[in-house]
Amino acid sequence: MSKNESIDRVRGPELAVATSLGKSDDALVIGLIKADDGTDAEPTLVIGDGILDDAQAEAIATAVRRLGANGSHGDITRFPAPEGVPVEVVVAVGLGDTDDVDDAERLRQAAGVVVRELDGLDQVATTLSTVGLQAVAEGLFLGAYRFDTFRSDKTQPKKTPPSRITLLADDKDKATKADLEHAAAVADAVAIARDFVNTPPSHLYPEEFAERARRLGSAVGLKVEVLDDTALEKAGYGGIIGVGKGSSRLPRLVRLTHTGKKGAKKVALVGKGITFDTGGISIKPAANMDAMTSDMGGAAAVIAVTILAARLDLDVAVTATVPMAENMPSSTAQRPGDVLTQYGGTTVEVLNTDAEGRLILADAIVRACEDDPDYLIDTATLTGAQMVALGARTPGVMGTEAFRDRVAALSQEVGENAWAMPLPTELRADLKSRVADLANVTNHRNGGMLAAAIFLKEFVPESVAWAHIDIAGPAFNTGGPWGYTPKGGTGVPVRTIARVLEDIAADG
Repeated sequence: MSKNESIDRVRGPELAVATSLGKSDDALVIGLIKADDGTDAEPTLVIGDGILDDAQAEAIATAVRRLGANGSHGDITRFPAPEGVPVEVVVAVGLGDTDDVDDAERLRQAAGVVVRELDGLDQVATTLSTVGLQAVAEGLFLGAYRFDTFRSDKTQPKKTPPSRITLLADDKDKATKADLEHAAAVADAVAIARDFVNTPPSHLYPEEFAERARRLGSAVGLKVEVLDDTALEKAGYGGIIGVGKGSSRLPRLVRLTHTGKKGAKKVALVGKGITFDTGGISIKPAANMDAMTSDMGGAAAVIAVTILAARLDLDVAVTATVPMAENMPSSTAQRPGDVLTQYGGTTVEVLNTDAEGRLILADAIVRACEDDPDYLIDTATLTGAQMVALGARTPGVMGTEAFRDRVAALSQEVGENAWAMPLPTELRADLKSRVADLANVTNHRNGGMLAAAIFLKEFVPESVAWAHIDIAGPAFNTGGPWGYTPKGGTGVPVRTIARVLEDIAADG
């Protein structure tokens, strides 16, 4: 790259790379590494070679020393710039131990933490990029995400994230344009998924969700197909119709296709798109039901990833099959004890209408597999049991053993940290129905996440390598921000699936 070349994201701060501080920079962000001996000794400053002169570096080191910063990961120390440093403010962020600096995810998290301290500063430069430019770029952009669409002028934040962030590089050869464009594209895909999840169900219902997906897909050249409720019923999508018929806002099925090059591996993506989930007749408790605005997090992720595949022009054929419905109780809603016929002919006894996600996913999986894909990834905010087993931040991955393990390993590589889980054969017997081919739930609470995946397995051909990612907790952060993760929609598992697609494009 040239000495000072910038890359604009689709939205958010402008990203630039330079080898020295600019005259218009308002703040400088540096890193601090803890002392190797584990004591409170002075931390090492991360400032790169040649970016600051010796006097500037010493002035900053003196200020850090006087303020007692020790470099613990994520700790923030903010102070007025010492004389001779041509910015208003210096912000130091702890990077942890020396080993942590080589961990891309720890760098992403530190960058995400520090960017929230930069609200109100318009142009910022950082030396964090000297130890991991691409990871830092992703962390800064993911941490800078805001969703203020529904705030009036009275409650709009008075301070906003920087409009421009300059990544300082001590060796311009480390900063390739392709790396920066990739970081920007991935961060924007995550933002698309977060926006979908954060949009309230009053404004994002199946018809509107489908239309937004159509517009976004068409804008990047994807082939788009949308089936409305009439077409779904005519074609026999019994799961989607059964779940959606309790709402006045009727269901949709969206298909987005990135063709890839001739002979490319074919990957099917399926995402659960329940735009709001009351539980239907098996209604949920009122407490925290508002979080069910996130029940389309899987759909949001696969839409965003397919758009990303087109933007990156990945050499893999990707088709997202996205069922969308609203699960409501009404005089037209399906009842516990009803039997529906899934797309493809399998009959299912609906014992619990709050186990609706697997019903719409089953239809979509069968349709997706009609395209004879090499790989299938489905993802969904499917079971509360995922959080019981793995907590709120760790997705569970089930499926074909080799592909499951591949997806889990790549997820851990990008910091979304999915964990491989089994499909115990004994649980299949508990999905037997008295009157149909399958029941949609077991008669017990044991292994709920695993039983849901076993249900989905019934609809996946044995010839297809398959992974199911349960993101019930990780898709939506009900607590405070942490790392680069905001409150609300997180965008998980966009980066996992994107990394898997890149791996398939490279290695098959």
